Amino acid sequence: MHPRLQERAAVLADMRARTFMATTEFYEKIGRPAPPQGPRFQAVAKGKAWHVIEISTGLTKGFCFSHRAAMRFVDAMEAGVASKRGALQ
Repeated sequence: MHPRLQERAAVLADMRARTFMATTEFYEKIGRPAPPQGPRFQAVAKGKAWHVIEISTGLTKGFCFSHRAAMRFVDAMEAGVASKRGALQ
């Protein structure tokens, strides 16, 4: 990846982490539980394949040829995101 793109991605990841921390801090101040974050990936049937799409960007992250395999892939992607979110906290 080009160094400027890597730098931009790092800046955006830092901003995303700060946003998450600010939201958590806000909810702690008012004494309410923070709302759960929604799913990040979705399986969509397209022809004979199931595309696993990142909801926020609309980009296809992978595809499978059965619904069950697509759902396992979605679960694995969500678990990977959850482990990264836990590392940020």
